[in-house]
Amino acid sequence: MSKYALTVTCKSTRGIVAAIATYMVEHGCNITDSAQFDDMETGNFFMRVSFHSEEGVDLEKMREGFADTAEKFEMTYNFHDEAEKMKVVIMVSRFGHCLNDLLYRVRIGALPIEVVAVISNHMDYQKVVVNQDIPFHCIKVTKENKPQAEAAIMQVVEDTEADLIVLARYMQILSDEMCQKMSGKIINIHHSFLPSFKGANPYKQAFQRGVKLIGATSHYVTADLDEGPIIEQDIVRITHAQSANDYVSLGRDVESQVLARAIHAHAHHRVFLNGNKTVVFPASPGSYSSERMG
Repeated sequence: MSKYALTVTCKSTRGIVAAIATYMVEHGCNITDSAQFDDMETGNFFMRVSFHSEEGVDLEKMREGFADTAEKFEMTYNFHDEAEKMKVVIMVSRFGHCLNDLLYRVRIGALPIEVVAVISNHMDYQKVVVNQDIPFHCIKVTKENKPQAEAAIMQVVEDTEADLIVLARYMQILSDEMCQKMSGKIINIHHSFLPSFKGANPYKQAFQRGVKLIGATSHYVTADLDEGPIIEQDIVRITHAQSANDYVSLGRDVESQVLARAIHAHAHHRVFLNGNKTVVFPASPGSYSSERMG
């Protein structure tokens, strides 16, 4: 039985949930999971509904038939087939822990994505990538060729019809133009617990300050460097006895986990942009299970 999801954003008012539930019933659908949020400050309403059709109504008919309800409440909405894997381009430089973690999770079916290409400004991970039958593109970036390099990157994105770009420790700053063109479609992992310790060597900065917690932040990329809407964060505890290198090693683990969770949320359409913040709904039951659990 096909599993679908409906995502809705609109101004908060009475009757939205009732209208959606009524529509589902009238079209022979059973709601299996639902989450909603009213932002009292902005007056915005967000909702995600998982459902399946008990009468075989296809997704296109569900989408077309919902237009009247959406118009009544001035909704921005979409229907998603949960069996469809999101196409993703991963970008990496010389730190490969996030890339390797993501490739493993994809291989065992723990992330509902298809990696359609890996782009790097170095050759370090070419063999790792091509050995998994994934196209690898080495696109060098310098101050002189940055516009041409980004054009080549965007060509790969367009050719592969990718829905998302993941910066898995890609150590190049994207242009404002590219950030705006791919707004809400680029996820970055920042190796610190924003907004503390930005820039180079954040773990060294943290070590020098004697912090007791370090962490990682995954966020959407905007033209404001490392200021995009935050999707996921986590931390790990540090003691006075650990070295700067310990910080780096512990940081690698938390970075990989945070980035994977952010991609999981995005790929399951659980993340809603809400100004400079996000609304992130909990995962639906069963969405963390994978094809190979061992």
